[in-house]
Amino acid sequence: MIGAEFVGTFILIFGATAAPIVNQKYNGAETLIGNAACAGLAVMIVILSTGHISGAHLNPSLTIAFAVLRHFPWVQVPAYIAAQVSASICASFALKGIFHPFLSGGVTVPSVSTAQAFSIEFVITFNLLFVVTAVATDTRAVGELAGIAVGATVMLNILVAGPSSGGSMNPVRTLGPAVAAGNYKQIWIYLVAPTAGAIAGAAVYTAVKLKGDVDNNPDTPRTRRSFRR
Repeated sequence: MIGAEFVGTFILIFGATAAPIVNQKYNGAETLIGNAACAGLAVMIVILSTGHISGAHLNPSLTIAFAVLRHFPWVQVPAYIAAQVSASICASFALKGIFHPFLSGGVTVPSVSTAQAFSIEFVITFNLLFVVTAVATDTRAVGELAGIAVGATVMLNILVAGPSSGGSMNPVRTLGPAVAAGNYKQIWIYLVAPTAGAIAGAAVYTAVKLKGDVDNNPDTPRTRRSFRR
């Protein structure tokens, strides 16, 4: 499971970070839509390929939120986060080795005020976890389409938030590139806001879904199928 989480996060960070690097290096070749599509498609293919193995969290905020809501065992949280962080750093240094010069390194930094960036990252991660919690924990949701639903949510969020906060939604989407580029500007926003938004989004879906029809036991196969960014 940990190996699948590492590989899945590597693929996600490589794809999602490469897009803005290519966009900057080749004078807007990707555009905002291209950046959003790269991230959304990366999420979709990783969920489809590794979701049945590790749950394809790919995001420490998701892992923590699911643990808080008892959809995932706390004992596995440290190993998952370690895999996600290390994969993000490895993917970012791989990109640094490939692209010269590295320029911005695809780091997500705010172009708006601190309060605005925090609010944007909170809301878009809330949106993401609301959808993820639905498709990963509720047996009435169409689980077979989870990759499409989550990937589309990621793409929508980046189209909305990309120009202002970078549309991170994921601490390791920012952390790995920040380490590789040596740019830690306002990094706390991308560690705190997504985690708070993820917990809120997962909690709200848990509160609004009909009770009595869904097994919330964290050890059942269905609730272990969490997906991610």
